[in-house]
Amino acid sequence: MTDLITKPDTNRAVAAEARDVVKVYGRGDTAVHALAGANLRIPAGQFTAVMGPSGSGKSTLMHALAGLDTIDSGQVLLGGAELTALSERDRTLMRRERIGFVFQSFNLVPSLTAAENIALPLTLAGKRPDPAWQAELVRILGLADRLDHRPTELSGGQQQRVAAARALITRPEIVFADEPTGNLDSRHGEALLVFLRHATTDLGQTIVMVTHDPAAAAHADRVVFLADGRVVDELAHPSSTDILTRMGRFEVAAPRAGE
Repeated sequence: MTDLITKPDTNRAVAAEARDVVKVYGRGDTAVHALAGANLRIPAGQFTAVMGPSGSGKSTLMHALAGLDTIDSGQVLLGGAELTALSERDRTLMRRERIGFVFQSFNLVPSLTAAENIALPLTLAGKRPDPAWQAELVRILGLADRLDHRPTELSGGQQQRVAAARALITRPEIVFADEPTGNLDSRHGEALLVFLRHATTDLGQTIVMVTHDPAAAAHADRVVFLADGRVVDELAHPSSTDILTRMGRFEVAAPRAGE
């Protein structure tokens, strides 16, 4: 395992990879192939957005890459380590030490202050935050005057910024963000996206974001598109207009399990 306070290794060409990943929900006639041989490589030090129609498998693929869900066949690799070959205990340790998460729901602990919530991944691992790194995150996210506040005393935008700081406090190899702006108004959503862009450009962070919003995806270095459980297309450095045009080519699939 990597040291929790080591900077992300952006020299590694591929941060995470899915190879011919299959995930099936149900059996027999009711079986749903949420992923049907999905292949995706996530370059280190880049911001990748994942998009697709409802039921395309985008959230299922992210959960597989993050080790949050098992797969039925194929391989998932994180920095060269095959997640599918690890025990549940080892996957849990890998998630704790090498992966950060930002979800649509903030998932903050109500009884803890903002500072305690930010430090929680390290606290659970029996480690202390790097003071300089913590101060940098707090400064960038504008949380200096909110560290002693509990979640109920924070706005939605402030809570999501705390969640973002918590995701990066361990200096993870990769951060997964699942619809991170979904519960935010446009101003706070844009502020979070600007921070994620900054985390990639200036801090060398690898970020994978699932989103349905073309304006959000336009902040990424690359947008990949899923349909019917497979990666079918991608765009580099797209505008929101480019993304809307490309999305218009996909037929809207019926909702499926895993989304």
